[in-house]
Amino acid sequence: MKILIIMEKQLQDTLKNKEVLIQFLMFPILSVIMNSVVKIEGMPENYFVNMFASMYIGMAPLVAMSSIIAEEKEKNTLRVLLMSDVKPLEYIAGVGGYIWLLCMAGGLIFCATGKYRGLAAFQFMCIMAVGIVVAMLIGAGIGIWSKSQMSATSVTVPVMLVFSFLPMMAAFNHTVEKIAKLTYSQQISLLIQKTGNLHVTFENAAVILLNMAAALAVFCLAYRKKSLL
Repeated sequence: MKILIIMEKQLQDTLKNKEVLIQFLMFPILSVIMNSVVKIEGMPENYFVNMFASMYIGMAPLVAMSSIIAEEKEKNTLRVLLMSDVKPLEYIAGVGGYIWLLCMAGGLIFCATGKYRGLAAFQFMCIMAVGIVVAMLIGAGIGIWSKSQMSATSVTVPVMLVFSFLPMMAAFNHTVEKIAKLTYSQQISLLIQKTGNLHVTFENAAVILLNMAAALAVFCLAYRKKSLL
């Protein structure tokens, strides 16, 4: 019940906060426009859908999670919630669940734009779901570690740029590709490109799990050092 209340509160706050709201809308809208307008001979099928979906996973959940937590810490809203018998894990579950659902809604737009159906649609949404969770853990760690929303933004922006743009840059540069393979966003991008004929390799799974473990470790360390208060 408390988790649902927190999710409802976040929805109301997001509708008022255009900076956070645009994170969920920008790339899905861009994918619809570019997929409809740009037609180049020899271009891979769903090129823009897959590219923007990968960038979306590297940006939207990460930025939203860090921004919300840092803002509520700065305004002492978080302290009030925890003093009102809302447990830290309930708060994280509420905020995280809300962001995950919104990002998955964005994923549905990508899925519809790419005209994925049946098994392909299921695979696409599962890949999106995993990537969103990793990004949220990274964002949560940054949000808890930061003293204010401004300090969170100063850390989030470069981190977000790395994860969101590496998959695109890797397509044009072999050196960047070698580095990008170590990130969850690149592995998610590679999996998205296999949608419909999905085959998860050891490298795909290992890199994503290692990124998730590292993000979780940073989150736990930040929680112990800074706490949600």
